[in-house]
Amino acid sequence: MTSQTTSQFAKARIDARALLGLYDPADTTDWGPIRAAQMNAGSQLALFMLAANLVGAALVVMILAPLVPLWQLASWGSLVGAVGVMVAFRRLAARNRVATSATLRDVRDSLLDGIALGAVWSIPPLAFGHAADAEAALGLWIVLSLLMTASAVAMAALPLATIAFVMILGVSIAVPLFLMASPVLAAASLLFTVLLTMTTFSRGKSLVVIRANEIAIAERDETVSLLLRESEDSGADWLWEIDAQRRVNRANPRFALSLGVDPKTINGTPFLQLVAGPSWESGNFAPSLRELAEKLKAREAFRDILLPVQVGAEERWWEMSATPRYDERGAFIGFRGVGSDVTEARQSADKINRMARYDTLTGLPNRLLIHETLASAMAAAEKWGSRCAFMMIDLDRFKAVNDTLGHPVGDRLLGRVSERLKHLMTENEMIGRLGGDEFAVVVRDATDTAMVERLAHTIIDSLSLPYEVDHNTLYIGASIGLATGPRDGRTAETLIRSADLALYRSKDAGGGVYHAYEPQLHMAAEERRVLEIALRSAVENGEMHLNYQPVVDAGTGRLTGFEALLRWVHPEFGNVSPAKFVPLAEDARLIAPIGEWVLRTAIEEASRWDVPVRVAVNVSPEQLHNPAFVSVVAQALAQSGLPPERLELEVTEGVFMREGTVAIQVLEKILDLGIRLSLDDFGTGYSSLGYLSRTRFSSIKVDRSFVQGASKGAKEAIAIIRAVVALANSLGMATTAEGVETEEEHLMVQELGCTKVQGYYFGRPLPVEEARALTMRREGSSAAA
Repeated sequence: MTSQTTSQFAKARIDARALLGLYDPADTTDWGPIRAAQMNAGSQLALFMLAANLVGAALVVMILAPLVPLWQLASWGSLVGAVGVMVAFRRLAARNRVATSATLRDVRDSLLDGIALGAVWSIPPLAFGHAADAEAALGLWIVLSLLMTASAVAMAALPLATIAFVMILGVSIAVPLFLMASPVLAAASLLFTVLLTMTTFSRGKSLVVIRANEIAIAERDETVSLLLRESEDSGADWLWEIDAQRRVNRANPRFALSLGVDPKTINGTPFLQLVAGPSWESGNFAPSLRELAEKLKAREAFRDILLPVQVGAEERWWEMSATPRYDERGAFIGFRGVGSDVTEARQSADKINRMARYDTLTGLPNRLLIHETLASAMAAAEKWGSRCAFMMIDLDRFKAVNDTLGHPVGDRLLGRVSERLKHLMTENEMIGRLGGDEFAVVVRDATDTAMVERLAHTIIDSLSLPYEVDHNTLYIGASIGLATGPRDGRTAETLIRSADLALYRSKDAGGGVYHAYEPQLHMAAEERRVLEIALRSAVENGEMHLNYQPVVDAGTGRLTGFEALLRWVHPEFGNVSPAKFVPLAEDARLIAPIGEWVLRTAIEEASRWDVPVRVAVNVSPEQLHNPAFVSVVAQALAQSGLPPERLELEVTEGVFMREGTVAIQVLEKILDLGIRLSLDDFGTGYSSLGYLSRTRFSSIKVDRSFVQGASKGAKEAIAIIRAVVALANSLGMATTAEGVETEEEHLMVQELGCTKVQGYYFGRPLPVEEARALTMRREGSSAAA
């Protein structure tokens, strides 16, 4: 019961429907206890009303006995007794159930009691009234009127049931009077009934108001008692009082206890001296103590001043409030206030604040504190006309460590990285972790551009040194994007964005370097954003198509297959290079739907070729890490009718660099379908013989960079091609040389042992019609184009 509830009831502004139990008001009043009080008041007089019904029934039987057959009166009297007993027991049985709270249904159910009693008591005037003489009619009317009055007075706590009883009985009396006696008497009877109804409602309303106030007072007393008991038990607050000279007056024992001194010894001691503690002699006061001194000097009231107080060897935090005091003549006589020890609350707040601003893994400032520090540095740079800087650091090759050795090793590696970064920081810099493998440095004063550049190089060099983690020697690096404020952004958000764009350029350059922000980077990012939007609808708009580059036998020049190559022609941008849109599709997670379209289109086209040559389709790691990819391939083959052995999927080593074996399992299921598998770009990434032996590749593709290097006489390139060919032969695999553009290159790779050749010398990527026409030539003819 709230104070609002008390006010509502005290003013007797009660909704009649709520009082009767017809609906629940949509205000804050809790009607449950009020209805419980109504129900309990009704149950308390249940036996009284039972007795009144029985006595009334006996009187009616006596009055009508000479005029009405006894068996009819006896039957009616038994019915009255049965209904009366039922109603009494229903109300008594509900007493425990609604002791503290009652529902609308509880109140509404009482209506049935009123209707039942009204119905049985309407029988005498309606059924027996015609047989009564004047004397009997008068006696019957007196008994029924007394019963109605008793109900209106005694059962007013349940106005809905009581009004129903009174109304039914009143109408039952008025009807025979109107028909057999006088309309005036019937009208008088109805008027009496209406008055009783109004009396019932008014009395019920008064009882509810009284009960509501009782509940409110009881709850208020309980609340006050709890507050007093809590204050007494906690001992955290105390009163303090000082005189006009700011000396302690009548020291409170709790105040003295909080200071760790005897109350008798501090009376007359300067208040500020007590609170200042050891700093009183040195004069090194906290700012809040100076604020308190100013308030006392100005004789101003103050509230919730937070003070550090030295109690013994421990620092405590007090919260102080006070008001000035004046005597009867208006003369200032001192201050009286209250103090609280809030040390635990402040420690909790400090802990929460630290958790909100520091990274739990490394202990470095997190994104929130980095942003706050950068905003402060930018404000200072703006104020003093200087410069600040923001570095965004991304670890190179960290994902490979996480995927191959697991996240626990990755977390420990991040800890080592953070330790190295901490050693490089001075008071001018703050290092923090943005999340994942991204860190940031805020340089508060970046006026010396050379110093900032040296710091960036030092960070890259330091983070590129080897790490020893769990008996593993790990090599990673770092890429840095640098932005200088306010030149590259006048807000923290824009400066961070500029550094992010610079970092993207560093990563795009291969990592291990730093780049400063340049305005054209924003233009490149905008172009990338526009391309991504266009890429999302490129397939649906029919902007993409496949070209097919021939793959021939190195010795005979016979056509053995085609590699399907994706091309994008945008109506506004024209031909978009795969080197530009394929990485964009991978970053935007569009490579899976685009790759599925390429696969289905290539398989459908290969099924139309007259010569049974193979079609090779590049598959991204994202596709192979989806177990449903097997079903996509199987469904495409089934719908087109292409034999599985005529499909070759080309994968890169990046498939095997993610933690878990999902990709390997998918590849095994694909191989079980009879599909051939080729390893693309071998030797350009994290090459490993492990996955070559675990996976049943049918061929290895030699990257064009090695072919071009070998054609120029580079010994390393020649040695790599010989090693790849020897490895493939030992494992029963074919080798395909990519990027063969001249006859000399063809003869060279043939001499080095490559079994298949692909490049402009034998055929450029062909449109679908030309590729289809090429397959219609004789199978044994040369495929040179």
